[in-house]
Amino acid sequence: MSFNEVSLSDVVQKQYSFKLKAFLGALGSLAILQLLGLLFSLGGSMGSAGFFGGNIEIEISYLSGNTVIFFTILWAFVTAINITTRAARYDDFSFVTNRLSSNIANLLYIATASLIGGVSAILCGYILRVIGFFIYDMKLGPTIMDVPAEFFLAIGAVTLYVLLFGALGYLVGMLVQISRIFIVLLPAALIGAMMAGVMSGYESQVKAVFDFIFMESNFGLFFIKTIVLSSLFFLVAFTLSNKLEVRK
Repeated sequence: MSFNEVSLSDVVQKQYSFKLKAFLGALGSLAILQLLGLLFSLGGSMGSAGFFGGNIEIEISYLSGNTVIFFTILWAFVTAINITTRAARYDDFSFVTNRLSSNIANLLYIATASLIGGVSAILCGYILRVIGFFIYDMKLGPTIMDVPAEFFLAIGAVTLYVLLFGALGYLVGMLVQISRIFIVLLPAALIGAMMAGVMSGYESQVKAVFDFIFMESNFGLFFIKTIVLSSLFFLVAFTLSNKLEVRK
C-alpha cells in the first residue's frame, strides 16, 4: 500500500463525484424554488408600459422572470453555506484527502450548480413566455433559434451571478463555522453599513459600488468583475478553512 500514490486530481475527482451524488437533493429544491418563482411571476411580476399620443393609446404588458433568477441566486447562496457544515466536512474524511482537495471539490460543485441554475433559470423564462401566450394571449417574442447569441449571453450572465453569490455563501458558511457569532454579526454589519451610508449621505457611493458590479453592460467586463470577486471570496474561504482544521 505504501507504493500507491494518490494524486490531488484523482482525490478531487472522487470527492467531486461524491458531492454531486450527496447533494443531489439540492437540485430538487432548486426545481421547487424555480417553480415557485414561475408562480409568483405569473401572479405578481407582470409589468406594463403605456404610450399616449393624440387619439392613439398603446399599452404593453410583459412578464418578468426576475423572480425565478432571484430564487435561483438565493438557492445557490444557501446551498454553498450547507456545504461548509460540519456534517458535510466530515463526509470528506471517507477519502484520502486534505483541506485543499476538499475546497477544490466544493468549488467545482458550486460552479456546476451555478451552471445548472443559470441554464434552468433562463429556460424558465421561456416557459413563462409560453404560459403567458396561452393565459394572457401575449406574443411569444424571439425564440432561441432567432437570437441564439442573446440566449447564451443570458445563460452566461445568470450563471455568473449565481456563482458570485455561491462563492459569497461559501465564505459566509466558513465564517459561521469558525464562530457562531457571525450568524448575528454579519447581518448586523450589513444592515448597519447600509444605514450608516444613508444617514451620512454616502448613498450615492453605495449605489456606485452596486452599479459597478451589477449594472455592467459590457459582458466581457462583467465576466472579469464577477470572476475576480468570486475568486476573492473563495480564496478567503480557503484560508479560513485551514484555520478551521486546526480548531476542530
